[in-house]
Amino acid sequence: MNAIELLLQRNSAPKLCDPAPSDAQLQTMFAAACRAPDHAWLRPYRFLVVNGDARHKLGELFAAAALRRQPGLDDAALEKFRRQPLRAPVVIVVYAQVVPHDKVPAIEQKLTVGCAAQGILLAAEAMGFAGIWRTGDNAYDEMVKGGLGLAATEEIIGFLYLGTREGGRKLLPEIKTTHFVKHWGTGE
Repeated sequence: MNAIELLLQRNSAPKLCDPAPSDAQLQTMFAAACRAPDHAWLRPYRFLVVNGDARHKLGELFAAAALRRQPGLDDAALEKFRRQPLRAPVVIVVYAQVVPHDKVPAIEQKLTVGCAAQGILLAAEAMGFAGIWRTGDNAYDEMVKGGLGLAATEEIIGFLYLGTREGGRKLLPEIKTTHFVKHWGTGE
């Protein structure tokens, strides 16, 4: 698949299974991520790899945080949070380490991290894997951040679930770029 085909065909895969990317393949994905546009080369992107039994620990953290947010959750709801990290063989926690900078505001640094996350997803697709970017309440929860060892100044941008696509590729709707693109200053 050439680069343009990859960009036009990439889509999220909510059902993922083994095999997972190897450590060497993950390193290639991270190398691709580190090519994100990055004003002043601040490199604000950070990644935590969660695989194997660590996914169960992450599920416990998700359940504990959910119970703190909603003290009345029943066992079935808590079990759903515990199973979330088990939806894929690898979960990458993508987070931003924003630093004060005169020329690069925090929003630009977070956008760089978002581009890095997209780089991982594109590299995964190029290597025959698939993924999905998820956020939800856990991405913005201070207890989750603390449980992952993140500093108060760091922000989770998303959880990337990676593995092998289970089932077929979903059909993508046709996108008419004319709905999103205008020309300025030409009268068109």
